[in-house]
Amino acid sequence: MTPELLAIHNFIRECLPFDQLPNAVLEKVVSNIEISYHSKGSQFGQQNLADGLRIVRSGAAELRDKNDLLLDRLAEGDSFNLMGLNADQPGIKASLIEDALIYTLPEIPYQQLRTEYRAFDRFFSSQRSRRLRRAARHEPVPNDMMRPLSDLMSSEPLTVEPTTSIQQTAIMMSERRFSSILVMVDDRLMGIVTDRDIRSRAVAKGLELQQSVMSIMTSEPLTLPPSCSIFDATLFMMQRSIHHIPIVEDEKVVGMITASDLMLARKDDPVFLVQHIGRQSSTFELKNIVSAMPDLLVQWVNAGIRSHQLSHVLTALSDAITIRLIELAIDQIGPSPVPFCWLGFGSQGRKEQLLGADQDNALLISDEVQPEHQHWFSQLAEYVCDGLNECGYVYCPGDIMATNDKWRQPLNTWLKTVDRWMRTPTDRAVMEVSIFFDIRTIYGDNELTKQLQAHMLKHTKSNSIFLAALAQNVLSVQPPMGIFRRFVVEQNGEHAHELNLKKRGVIPIIDIVRIHALANGLFEVNTIDRLRALVDCKAMTIVDSRNMQDALQVLMQLRLTHQAQDIIKGQSPSNYVNPASLSKIVAKQLKDAFGIVKDAQQGIKFKYRQGLG
Repeated sequence: MTPELLAIHNFIRECLPFDQLPNAVLEKVVSNIEISYHSKGSQFGQQNLADGLRIVRSGAAELRDKNDLLLDRLAEGDSFNLMGLNADQPGIKASLIEDALIYTLPEIPYQQLRTEYRAFDRFFSSQRSRRLRRAARHEPVPNDMMRPLSDLMSSEPLTVEPTTSIQQTAIMMSERRFSSILVMVDDRLMGIVTDRDIRSRAVAKGLELQQSVMSIMTSEPLTLPPSCSIFDATLFMMQRSIHHIPIVEDEKVVGMITASDLMLARKDDPVFLVQHIGRQSSTFELKNIVSAMPDLLVQWVNAGIRSHQLSHVLTALSDAITIRLIELAIDQIGPSPVPFCWLGFGSQGRKEQLLGADQDNALLISDEVQPEHQHWFSQLAEYVCDGLNECGYVYCPGDIMATNDKWRQPLNTWLKTVDRWMRTPTDRAVMEVSIFFDIRTIYGDNELTKQLQAHMLKHTKSNSIFLAALAQNVLSVQPPMGIFRRFVVEQNGEHAHELNLKKRGVIPIIDIVRIHALANGLFEVNTIDRLRALVDCKAMTIVDSRNMQDALQVLMQLRLTHQAQDIIKGQSPSNYVNPASLSKIVAKQLKDAFGIVKDAQQGIKFKYRQGLG
């Protein structure tokens, strides 16, 4: 190549979707490129439909529809094809808002590429949101523990009719070497019988072996869907001390999974760490386990666990540590005088926790509590919060912890507190209630949490003033993007020239999704679950929901990748990234994600801000 063509080649190969083309094909593309310079204000419209694909080498452009509505802004590396755009929506034109150098790939070679390369064609068949979706999902193969149960389950479980005798059932299990058998009527699951049931419910009790197997079966057994991950299934079985789970889809049994099956998964995976946590006898021992988590994070990121799965894993570990500390506290101070539940807020409540999270917790106590019981709960809170701090989950800077009397209350007091927040949505109340709405039972009586959550949702759904106050909070932090799709970075301080991915990207998405969920009375707390539920209740389109999911995935994946790099360098993991260090492809994905957040914030502004009058 000549130096001129080599410069074009080096630029084009960093642009989406040319990065997916073989090098030989890319060289041919470069030989067809036409170069032109255009001044600010130049337009491309109906007269240019057959010109081909334009790639912005430098400068900036806008795409507008026939009503002059802004559709998108394009910067260096972005491309557009007017014929394709106008095929779906006639009247679209492009205007340069800066002097620009444009590379043009003529229509014929452009269409040939689309015909020959499916991925290339799919990129241009989609708009910005769908391109982002593809980028968000272009990730390594997931860790084995994140595979679905369908990859591991036995698809032909052993079955028996309810009238079969205990003896005949045992014979069938012995002959086939099965440790469990399903009791079925046609396609309907009635129950399950295991080796242990035969030992403890029949032989040990001297039952007549000709009795029906129904006399020893477990009726209406717990089930899981085949899409459930191996990790979640192992955790589910461990927490309930069961060893056999029927796999059910669309109310039909499609397989069986056993504890032995799950042991085939790698033993160095997170679920075994959760089990190990549950066996520790002191805070010191728990701290030793947590100290290894940064190295494990690097291992899990390198193994290809996706960001939402990894945050789920880290939350499960945090839950396990909290539960074990509560159990150790009860061993010391005795059993609870009345029912209670330990609440997790924020990222722990949403199951979206990463390393370095501080504490956000509370105690929700039954209204049966008496004044003399308060000391027991104070002792519990102090033991657990101190233990969490020792394990690296530092005290909450805002003192939102169970050690604070304000966050350790009976149900009735919590209900009154919520009512006060709703009536007077001060800045402090909005901040506290935003955390409080991301609520989950970590330990104890979940019925108390359900009552509290139902009360909150009942009031938020129809409270336009409170929703407007939440909207104002949602709009207080804007994505770090300038008018020409340039990153707006910190200007000084420790993180000069860097972006805060959490504060400027992840948290706005969480806040946006939360306000929609509250306005529609949804009980879901996890952000992805909320987005799916919003689609189910027709409060959000499938496209908008997927856009938000993919924007969150891109931001979280980049955040985790850079945290892993920080750990490798011996630094504390942070939420900052220097955009100058990103490849052009990753930078474009990040810009697209921030663009979706910005568009979603505009929707919040129009939908909820009018409540303030």
